[in-house]
Amino acid sequence: MKLLFAGCEYSGTTTIAHAFNDWMEASMGARVRLVHDHFKIPHIYGHPPNTTAEEQAQILSLSPWILDNMQRHNIYYHTPHQAGEDDRIVIGLHIEDAVYGPLYFGYGAEGYFARSKVSRQIEQRMLKFQPETVLAHVLASPEVIRRRMKESPHQNPVVKEEDVEQVLQRFQEEVDTSLIGSKIILDTSSATVDESVTELVAKLEPFFSNTDRLRLLTHARMAGD
Repeated sequence: MKLLFAGCEYSGTTTIAHAFNDWMEASMGARVRLVHDHFKIPHIYGHPPNTTAEEQAQILSLSPWILDNMQRHNIYYHTPHQAGEDDRIVIGLHIEDAVYGPLYFGYGAEGYFARSKVSRQIEQRMLKFQPETVLAHVLASPEVIRRRMKESPHQNPVVKEEDVEQVLQRFQEEVDTSLIGSKIILDTSSATVDESVTELVAKLEPFFSNTDRLRLLTHARMAGD
């Protein structure tokens, strides 16, 4: 299973991705060791220990050129460069960068490293080495996103309240133009986490590999013994 989650901050990408990882362990006996979720500036190192508040302030003080360079290396490093059977869950990656870079951090709108070009290069490599990748677009209504902003604010959030509609539209544009052919949509506006995972599994079923199906069957038989 190879999944790329993308969606506006507060839509639930991180919550659903980790809940799906739990489902994989419970249903397949397999778990992704590291869910890569560190492509929102200043949260660029998502594995414990995370960046400190002081380090995040230092990152936010960097120039657009340095941020651009840093993010491209971060994304290139996490882009597949060989085929593999390992499960993979990634959140955001180049799609988040294409939305947030030009809007909030002053890079990627145009020029040699315009994200309209960089994103297609990233996806061409993904399709070359891991064509089975599924893009899951996680949605929530503007009202729900604003409510979540107030109820559970993030440390150094990216999206501003007044920009929610624009950000949602930009994610839709990036998903629509993505070269990744296997796409699903998941709206978390009124669903619980468990309901969202159930819907996600149902929508992913056509994309399950033979290995995925064998693991589901084997794990179910073992659980029944």
